[in-house]
Amino acid sequence: MFVSTEALKQDLDQLTRDQLKQVADFIAFLKFRDQHRRATLDPIQLASLFTEFADEDHALAEEDMSDYAEMLHQED
Repeated sequence: MFVSTEALKQDLDQLTRDQLKQVADFIAFLKFRDQHRRATLDPIQLASLFTEFADEDHALAEEDMSDYAEMLHQED
C-alpha cells in the first residue's frame, strides 16, 4: 500500500485535537520502538565483551572483598 506524504497531511488536517494527540502518541511509540531495536545487543558481542573484561572484573572483585574483610575487622 502506497502512502503519500500529501495524503497523510490532508488526513491530519481533518482530525480533531484528540485524534491528533493519539497520532502524536503513536509516532512517539514508533520512534521509541525503533530506538529500542537499535539498542538490542547481539549475544555474540556480549560474550566477547564478557571474555575481554572477565579478568579485570575478577581482580576488582577480589580487591573489594579484601577491603570488605578489613572493614569487618575494624567494626569488631
